[in-house]
Amino acid sequence: MLRFLRRLFSPPAGSDAGTRGENLACEWLQREQGFRLVIRNWRSPVDQREEIDLVFRDGDVLVFVEVKARAANALVPGYHAVDRRKKRALRRAIRAYLATLRPKMRTFRFDVVEVSFAEAGENGLEAEPQVLHFENVPLFTKYFRG
Repeated sequence: MLRFLRRLFSPPAGSDAGTRGENLACEWLQREQGFRLVIRNWRSPVDQREEIDLVFRDGDVLVFVEVKARAANALVPGYHAVDRRKKRALRRAIRAYLATLRPKMRTFRFDVVEVSFAEAGENGLEAEPQVLHFENVPLFTKYFRG
């Protein structure tokens, strides 16, 4: 039972799963969606705890992306791991980022990218990670102005 629980909660083997997931998400969004990277791992100069994983341009839209890397059999999918508490932290970070921009961006959105890592198969080869992209995830009220 303990082995089963460790497998469910432990990150995939290899390098840091979060960094690996961010790298895969960044590459995937550029290749598959045509996004242009603005900045990675932006931290607020006021509060270093406020971080935005990825910031992209999608045409005239600024896209803030939260990346969640998970084992394929994780109990909580990455999309659902962006809970109320995480959204509150992201709102603070995005507000801080938007305050630094001159001129102000008129259009922006929040996306979540979930990267699922499968365990190595019987042949010892690791399966290709699965990338799920959730666009325009509700984060701000419709009356918010950055």
